[in-house]
Amino acid sequence: MAELASADKPRRLAWLRPPEGGPDGTMSLMDHLRELRYRVTVSLVAIIIAAVASGAFYNQLVRFVTVPFETVKAMVLDSTNGSAQVVLTAQNVMSPFMLAIISCFVAGILIASPVWLYQVWAFFAPALLKNEKKYVLSFVGAATPLFVAGMLVGYWVWPRGAAIMIGFTPQGFDIQNLLDMTDFLQKQLSIMIIFGISFMLPLLLVMLNLAGIVHGFQLARYRKFVFLGAVILAAVVTPTPDAFTLLALVVPVMLLYVVAELICRLIDKRRGITAESLAEFNPDVEGQEV
Repeated sequence: MAELASADKPRRLAWLRPPEGGPDGTMSLMDHLRELRYRVTVSLVAIIIAAVASGAFYNQLVRFVTVPFETVKAMVLDSTNGSAQVVLTAQNVMSPFMLAIISCFVAGILIASPVWLYQVWAFFAPALLKNEKKYVLSFVGAATPLFVAGMLVGYWVWPRGAAIMIGFTPQGFDIQNLLDMTDFLQKQLSIMIIFGISFMLPLLLVMLNLAGIVHGFQLARYRKFVFLGAVILAAVVTPTPDAFTLLALVVPVMLLYVVAELICRLIDKRRGITAESLAEFNPDVEGQEV
């Protein structure tokens, strides 16, 4: 009986650990879904713990997340010679609570970024060769500053894009720009996360290259289509329709895409992979530009 009880314990707590897979590292579809659940759970727990811990610096966080509004206000007043009225308002009883949630959530995402970025790597790691799994520290080390840099760029871009839109307020009329605090901060958080994730997309291409799914010459061939898609995607995902925010997202992503393409070409060169060598085994790649 004791042996049966001890055998049951691992099964009861199996959801706390990622599935091990088969002897050759392969996993079934259900195992992949279980691992995805595990990675997402660990990431969310890390973000929540970091967010709760950051509550000890609540006043500093509030000052940080409200700086963009002060920037918007200063820019609008400067462009209208002080005639415009821009006020941040709490329009319902939940607004102060949402301010606390958003402030701590921003801190939680930033502080816990090495943890959840590692979980992203760990989810794709089974598709890599043994000698390629050693790049885990390089991935986390590159992804973390890229994500943080993207969020900081979004933090800088958002008030300037918002000031452009508020600047369309007609002068000479008794119009007050009463900005809802929750809506303003939610759009600000959306911009920051969009920029952070976008800055990591080229790193994802390098991961796919290491897994043998994407190659440098393919990135070169589809570069112009990717640039067009980046413009369209930026126009869709950014919450403001101004061209400044769109270009501020598209230009860095395009530059990072070119860098990722060069890195993938170097990796392919080290492996001896070219369009010609792949065409010998796969006729579909024949004729692709190098």
